[in-house]
Amino acid sequence: MYKIILTSFISLLFFVACDQSVKTKKNTDPLEAGREFIDASLTGDYDYAKKYLLADSTNLMYFERFVEFDKKKPATEKEGYKNANIIINSTENVSDSVTIINYSNTYKKEPSKIKLVKKNNEWLVDFKYTFLENN
Repeated sequence: MYKIILTSFISLLFFVACDQSVKTKKNTDPLEAGREFIDASLTGDYDYAKKYLLADSTNLMYFERFVEFDKKKPATEKEGYKNANIIINSTENVSDSVTIINYSNTYKKEPSKIKLVKKNNEWLVDFKYTFLENN
């Protein structure tokens, strides 16, 4: 009986530890997907942020440039972004498959926008929208 309880307890700890150590992609809701992308970008977790990226050549090019630019920032600035909180200024549901999020953060309060598109029942960031002049 003791071995069964001990084995069950160890198994439970293992599953709880695994669940807490691995980020899971949450992109069934546009606002949640947008927040996950923005947060990962602010903290420098580019691999995680890229999971939310609409994978087309233009988005990948902009994202790679963004990552390279971000890596060149001074350590104090990176730390400021890493500790920043996201501020959602507004959301605009353009259609059932397009949402625009206007946001800023507590480190640099400059507003920015990202566009999320629903593709195969997943919300993904159309990153090029952020860089186009006609937002």
